[in-house]
Amino acid sequence: MLVTRGPRAAILAACASFLLVTSACGTTDKPEESATTQVRLYGTDGNMLNSFATELKDRADLVDGMKGTTPLTPLTEDFKQRLRSVDPKLSDFLYSAESYDAVMISALAAQLAGSTDPADIAKQIVAVTTSGQRCMDAATCLALARNGQDIEYRGPSLSRAGFTDVGEPATASYATMHFDNQKINDAKTEFVGAGDESGASTKAAPKPKKQRGGRGDRSDGSPLILGGLLPKTGDLAMANPPLVAGAALAVKEINAAGGVLGDPVVWFDGDDGTNPDVAKATVASHIRNKVQVIIGAGASGISRAVLPDVVAAGRILFSPSNTDSGLSQADDNGLYFRTAPPDSLQGRALADVILRDGPHKIAVVARKDSYGEGLQETVRAELERAGFGDDRVKLFTYEPPADAKAPPVDFAGLAGDIKGYHPEAVLVIGFAESAGLIKALADADVPIRH
Repeated sequence: MLVTRGPRAAILAACASFLLVTSACGTTDKPEESATTQVRLYGTDGNMLNSFATELKDRADLVDGMKGTTPLTPLTEDFKQRLRSVDPKLSDFLYSAESYDAVMISALAAQLAGSTDPADIAKQIVAVTTSGQRCMDAATCLALARNGQDIEYRGPSLSRAGFTDVGEPATASYATMHFDNQKINDAKTEFVGAGDESGASTKAAPKPKKQRGGRGDRSDGSPLILGGLLPKTGDLAMANPPLVAGAALAVKEINAAGGVLGDPVVWFDGDDGTNPDVAKATVASHIRNKVQVIIGAGASGISRAVLPDVVAAGRILFSPSNTDSGLSQADDNGLYFRTAPPDSLQGRALADVILRDGPHKIAVVARKDSYGEGLQETVRAELERAGFGDDRVKLFTYEPPADAKAPPVDFAGLAGDIKGYHPEAVLVIGFAESAGLIKALADADVPIRH
């Protein structure tokens, strides 16, 4: 269910819903299938970033006219300036708010638990977002928690409703973004809400443990230690700067407000490499360093790969950017959380964006992993609801590179197959490597619409 914000958003959502209905019952005449059919490109959160254009190097103009959706809330200029205080070169803000909130919620949960034990922290995480006195900044929220007051945290990404019982947002905001002149045109960005506030957990919050001067009753006296598991390298590395900036800003502001349980929060950096082997090595290092909460991984597939190791060690995995809907049912022993919304919400928003342009045939291309195939299936189901059968939607997948040192994906054959299908819309669900597909489409003389 789409829930819109403001009159303009309401109109946009209404128009999108109209298209969902009328696209199936309008004319069934198909345009002449020829190699000259112009193709509109669409993307998702894995490639709708300013940094994606640089992946095409001297052919960056190929992204001009590309549209897509990404989980994104309207960020205040104040928040952006605070992010730039930790990274002056920041050019994208994707998942920066989610990263900030993941760290903030973890810290508040530890303060309320009066403990740095991961099991105690995990029991407070959902409750931090769903009941008690509402607060929106580190100093206010920590002061309430130190006094044993139940709190309802609201932050830059968690503005409407709290977490569900399984530890993920009940509602989300999506941005429709447009590439112009080789970068995202902020003036064209539109925001649409999704989800239902009634989905937020109503479970009673655990009673905070007795606090001794705000220090809790930690038997080992250890501070709260957070470890990053973010994509410094690999196919998702272009999304790393805003993720790291959000986490760094939260740690900075928490410590400026007196830290957690009387001590500064400690942060250990860590790379997930967009690669299971790299991520597992980082997790093992964090466990040796007594990290209680691991912030990451960047990609859903990487979180799936490391989650058994994290759970076996009794640690928390808290991702700011995982969107695979299947992770909602992961076997996590109550230790996996995310501030990013599941793709069950994004699929409808993305289908609406595509249908606004009225294509008759749509190719949906995805990297072959839990993120790509999961979102691909969600979009397909939404298009089917709009009346697009198998004759009007075709699914394609590709094997992503194994790691950053692997040879680039050869997209020539796939580009030829897509061209032979004669689509008017091509949705590309991928990370940095998907720039190669766009170049291959152009090399195959697919006329990309700008």
